Amino acid sequence: MSVSIVEKIVPIPEGVSINLVGHKVSVSGEKGKVERDFGHARIDIERQEDQLRIYAINPKKKQSALIGTLAAHVNNMIKGVSQGFTYKLKIVFVHFPMTIKIERKKVVIQNFIGERSAREASIMGNAKVSIKGEDITVEGIDIEEVAQTAANIQQACKIRNKDLRKFMDGIYVYDKE
Repeated sequence: MSVSIVEKIVPIPEGVSINLVGHKVSVSGEKGKVERDFGHARIDIERQEDQLRIYAINPKKKQSALIGTLAAHVNNMIKGVSQGFTYKLKIVFVHFPMTIKIERKKVVIQNFIGERSAREASIMGNAKVSIKGEDITVEGIDIEEVAQTAANIQQACKIRNKDLRKFMDGIYVYDKE
């Protein structure tokens, strides 16, 4: 009987430290600290000097697919604490000028297509939202928080029951860094 091992090696760059307790991975760097718990996956994770080894012995199909996913998550965590993530959104309006404000952990969009009630989008986790003219910038070190915040803002301006070819007003993601 042969033993198959599926593994991915994630190199740890200079200036980034990884702490591993069981299946809980915490990555810290110059921008901050990000933690994730991979306890739901039945996959082994171990730290070797300057790399992180994610592997499974005799894995089933889903386990071997999950190894690459966990490696990608750890790579995103490393990139987040060293460089950070930035999503840029553009405010587009033709018919009615929109007013966008940040109140606590929400982005409030007023006068969208002439609606009287304001639309709201929640800001996830520690993502930072800034507004300059017709641009909205979402920044942070956790890609999931940044991407979900940008998606919430874009989704809050979804047009329903109107011709989308004529009413193209909204807030759209145009750049990811």
